[in-house]
Amino acid sequence: MTLADLEQMDRAALVAAWSSLLGRPAPKSMSQLLLRRVLAFELQSRSRGGLSRAVERALAAPDPTRSRATLKLKPGARLMREWNGVTHVVDVTDTGYVWGGRTWRSLSVIAREITGAHWSGPRFFGTSVKGAR
Repeated sequence: MTLADLEQMDRAALVAAWSSLLGRPAPKSMSQLLLRRVLAFELQSRSRGGLSRAVERALAAPDPTRSRATLKLKPGARLMREWNGVTHVVDVTDTGYVWGGRTWRSLSVIAREITGAHWSGPRFFGTSVKGAR
């Protein structure tokens, strides 16, 4: 498989490639674009000998910049979430979160607007820290 092959693959082929290359099933909610990007990174990394042991250790170590419950988002950060086939982009600013051309004070309100149901905004956008106490 080459990087060029990834561009021609449909979702089913990308999921199969993920399982073959990474040895585990692809996340069900991951978009085709993100599947391609992760697979491209993995192909490039492997072609260059993979990650060094120092990098693997650093990635496995706890991140001291994380708070107990959610990541601290700095202005300029961009959050992306695909929901029902639509990719939603939220930009973090000094005054809140920009989504849909409006500034919002809470990620949870944005998640509720997107889904129509009550969601934890950090959980919906993947900024929650698993195992937080």
